[in-house]
Amino acid sequence: MIDLTAPPAATERPTLTTGRPHLAVRDIVKSYGGPMLAVDGVTLALAKGEFVTLLGDSGCGKTTLLRIIAGFVRPDGGQVTRSGQDVTELAPARRRMGFVFQSYALFPTKTVAENIGFALTIASRSRAEREHRVCELARLVELERLLGHYPHQLSGGQQQRVALARALASDPEVLLLDEPMSALDARIRVKLRNELRMIIDRLGITTLYVTHDQEEALALSDRVAVMRNGRIAQIGAPTEIYHRPCSAFVAQFVGISNLVEGHAARGGIDADGEFWPIALPAHVRPGERVTAVYRPEHIVVSGAGEGLAGRVVGAAFLGAVVRLTVTLESGRTVIADCPSHQAESFGPRGAPVALLPDPQRAALIPARTCA
Repeated sequence: MIDLTAPPAATERPTLTTGRPHLAVRDIVKSYGGPMLAVDGVTLALAKGEFVTLLGDSGCGKTTLLRIIAGFVRPDGGQVTRSGQDVTELAPARRRMGFVFQSYALFPTKTVAENIGFALTIASRSRAEREHRVCELARLVELERLLGHYPHQLSGGQQQRVALARALASDPEVLLLDEPMSALDARIRVKLRNELRMIIDRLGITTLYVTHDQEEALALSDRVAVMRNGRIAQIGAPTEIYHRPCSAFVAQFVGISNLVEGHAARGGIDADGEFWPIALPAHVRPGERVTAVYRPEHIVVSGAGEGLAGRVVGAAFLGAVVRLTVTLESGRTVIADCPSHQAESFGPRGAPVALLPDPQRAALIPARTCA
């Protein structure tokens, strides 16, 4: 049983175990009868205590996959295992998995305490045991003073915490969350995602999270699985997904990217006469067709001088940085970030600038996945 009274583990995240995965899906397939599969042969494994996020646009298959794991949707093929046990055919209530719905799905006529303790009531736990567990969970999610309230009396953030506490009430081995913060405003989302990760770290519970919000995915996760057309396009640590995308799709979906296609040259890429510096790996031969990713923060902007010459055609103030849109002499449009306190030195729109891409920070996309 999860010890809710144990002190928080500071800010350290759990050490992930190796060996047999705690939660795994293998070759999962699901079709709803259309020309494309909703889930197309997905294989994924989570270590005990790991937090993995399924990231993708609507219709990419992430929610269907989550609901298959939970037991709400039956797959057409493949296997779901938990702690080595095949649970593919088990009813949701027997899978030892907690589920937080996008809409929270709280019972409107039940109090916070009754919502949290619902699974315990169904399991015929004693009243004393239910009350003790509900109080533990209420303290964990900081709702002790709201146990007698009804859902309509709560804010969106408070409802989200009730839904989380209810999912944890039955002591699940795995926690599944389907876009639980999509209905909240941006300020509350940032606050609650930090709180959510702290709670999950404290419990050490294996978690699979679904979102279309890339910032949320990068901030919360040990690993991110980017999904596209029912498949996992790339899975890795947030830094890997961001700094070493495996395809043009991932590079453009996660963050802002400048994609440069051209031929490998000494120390860089020849893109139809423009020279883009990059540290090319030894296996890339001169003249080979390559594609590289340059993030906006990896391009230094100066007023004039050495570099790629262009003119500012747009500027967006983002607080710490100003995001400039620059048109190069070739006609290529480039997005570059500069510190906001320096941006005024570049003058109004139309001002000439020079761009200096950092050759050490650019990432080469593998040729076989440049689509």
